[in-house]
Amino acid sequence: MKDIKVLLVDDEEEFVQSLAERIRLRELGSDVALNGEQALEKLQEKLPDVMILDFKMPGIDGLTVLEQVKKAYPGVQVIMLTAHGTPELEKKARELGAFDYLQKPVAIEKLTRVIEKAYKYKQKLENTMMASTFAQAGDFDSAKEIMKKDEEKE
Repeated sequence: MKDIKVLLVDDEEEFVQSLAERIRLRELGSDVALNGEQALEKLQEKLPDVMILDFKMPGIDGLTVLEQVKKAYPGVQVIMLTAHGTPELEKKARELGAFDYLQKPVAIEKLTRVIEKAYKYKQKLENTMMASTFAQAGDFDSAKEIMKKDEEKE
């Protein structure tokens, strides 16, 4: 899973830099944004596979970022990570398309597992879309081959 690109978005600089380093030690690529505006700018430069996103930030909050990300880049899987969560916020995040919702503090092993699950989900979605495109074009053999390879990975 070395090729997973992760964008960490949190206004607590020391926390997010530490988390980024811990993720890099697990051979996952990571980049950091310190607020919602930076996160949206970074998405225009280079799309991550997975975004770890805090709720409470100055300026654009996490829910607004989540909503904009899922509209513009639906393939990016967003994991909400917050110390200020409520059941209502979790419900809203899931409605807006969050892949998962975790409370701080979170064990790095658990976070890594969730990142890997989100990445696998993203790959499966992309493969399904590709197979659908081939099928719509009448190339059923290619569509079947893509789906077969996807099933073999599970």
